[in-house]
Amino acid sequence: MYEDIFESIRKEAEKRNLRDSTIKAYCHTVDFFLRSVGKSIHELTLADAEDFLAQKRLEGRSPETHNHYRSALRFLYRRVLKINWDDEEIPAMKRNRNLPVVLSRQEINAIIEATPNLKHKAIIATMYSSGLRVSEVTHLHYDDISRSNMTIHVRETKGRIDRYTILSQKNLDLLTEYWFHCGRPRDILFPSTWTGGYLDKSSVNQFFKASAKRAGIERRVSSHSCRHSFASHLFESGVDIKYIQSLLGHVDPRSTDVYLHVSNKTLLGIKSPFDTPEGGEA
Repeated sequence: MYEDIFESIRKEAEKRNLRDSTIKAYCHTVDFFLRSVGKSIHELTLADAEDFLAQKRLEGRSPETHNHYRSALRFLYRRVLKINWDDEEIPAMKRNRNLPVVLSRQEINAIIEATPNLKHKAIIATMYSSGLRVSEVTHLHYDDISRSNMTIHVRETKGRIDRYTILSQKNLDLLTEYWFHCGRPRDILFPSTWTGGYLDKSSVNQFFKASAKRAGIERRVSSHSCRHSFASHLFESGVDIKYIQSLLGHVDPRSTDVYLHVSNKTLLGIKSPFDTPEGGEA
């Protein structure tokens, strides 16, 4: 119904080298918006976008969802419709800055041990031992693993900036076992059993949560907890925060600073001033 608009979105997005997933998300949101508003493209005003987003806030949509809608509509108005967009009148919602869930080393090991599928086990171990996002581990290729340098070349990153991260010996051993027992893949390292293409990110989160449940972990966790745990455990071991930032591929150091708040301070030897000889004295 709105194919002409979707094609215009695609063209403008491709000019800016946006990801296919971003283009699809924009088109999906614009389709939802246009059906909700019930107007033709030529009748749209900035007030329509403002009213739509206000309604979604009243419905209780999360800040992340609201900002996703806003980004798509902002792109539509500015790049396709050439209508001025006022960021002051239609601001992004402040996101809740909750501390990430960090698993202990024992919990990570328990989750890996509770994973019966060898490929799933290797994926979880790789996310934790190298600090990878789900999208990064699912897009790994065989040639990204360097045995000689003990590194992993991460290409499909969130910010489209390639980086290298560390490869642990234990994980290399597990990856080798997986490779020999699961078809010796030469292209995509963890191909989908059904399609041969990249694994769906949601499936990784599903089997991770299933393994966490089998391991007796009752907290709400996701596969991204592996990356949080990697960073926190490195920090607790005394690794400089700047090196952790590089391994994680964070452009903004503030993204890495959160691990200052979730790491186990007792491992760092930090004592409360109340425990000093003078502590608590008036």
